[in-house]
Amino acid sequence: MEYRPRLDEEEYNLITDHRALKKECEEIGIPIEDINHYWHKGKHFSIHAKKEGISINKLRDKVIKEMNKHSPSYPKIKRKKSKDSHLLVIDPADIHIGKLATSFETGEEYNSQIAVKRVKEGVEGILNKAQGFNIDQILFIGGNDILHIDVPSRKTTSGTPQDTDGMWYDNFLTAKKLYVDILEILLDIADVRFVYNPSNHDYVSGFMLSDSIKSWFRKCDNITFDCSIAHRKGYKYGKNLIGTTHGDGAKQADLPLIMANEFSKWWAETEHRYVYTHHIHHKTSKDYHGITVESLRSPSGSDSWHHRNGYGVGGIKAVEGFIHSKKHGQIARLTHIF
Repeated sequence: MEYRPRLDEEEYNLITDHRALKKECEEIGIPIEDINHYWHKGKHFSIHAKKEGISINKLRDKVIKEMNKHSPSYPKIKRKKSKDSHLLVIDPADIHIGKLATSFETGEEYNSQIAVKRVKEGVEGILNKAQGFNIDQILFIGGNDILHIDVPSRKTTSGTPQDTDGMWYDNFLTAKKLYVDILEILLDIADVRFVYNPSNHDYVSGFMLSDSIKSWFRKCDNITFDCSIAHRKGYKYGKNLIGTTHGDGAKQADLPLIMANEFSKWWAETEHRYVYTHHIHHKTSKDYHGITVESLRSPSGSDSWHHRNGYGVGGIKAVEGFIHSKKHGQIARLTHIF
């Protein structure tokens, strides 16, 4: 029987470290003999290698190869063109995934699962109501407080504490899956333009979410994205200029002149102009000279703070959409009420 001497703690740690280093080198593509020195604790490594180690180009190629394994491909859909066509705007506003409202205090329940269910049901309801129109393009408005908090301490971007349901990372992944599921449904109907509006509850994480959605659909030719951090976005459809913004920044009365300046070329080329705003969770609509500014309802419930202060109590919870004719502008409002 072979005798193996017992290893002391220092010898055992040295062997364990070497095995971990070998595995780490295999994963990142650096020969172990090229390591000058390293630091290791748990799953974390800090490695200093010789110059002849892996190049930045090889590392880039490795990352791209790994990303390609997980990036879904969508076959290009060829659409038939029609003169009698319309734009469908779908705008699930202020979803607040991660918000918590309990019926014991506020008279209604709201959490991440209810948020997802309502948005999916609302989008389906909008699509059913739009069946009488020939839809050739869909404008999907994302962002606008899709997430309820922006930091692990359960606060908004500016640091306001919130009542929350679930962990921040679970809610991020829930929102990502919700957007992917909805966009895949919409792509079966028409080409999609995804427009992201930055917002006050999730200024950082909302931007990251929109970028991840853009990356997810990077192999899809039937969807385009505007995921810039700009607070106001514009979209031209026939004789329509459609602006979108969250609504927590510029005053409503200032939006017409701001839009005329920021989208001056499209302003001159259009006759029907609209700005869809969010943030306040209830309906307002006002005609200004040459443009209509309209705020949208939200599917989210009232949490403790809003209920205590009387905000949103008894308000209509809904997902809204709009039909735009190329020649005649907004010709229909579609509302799915909960």
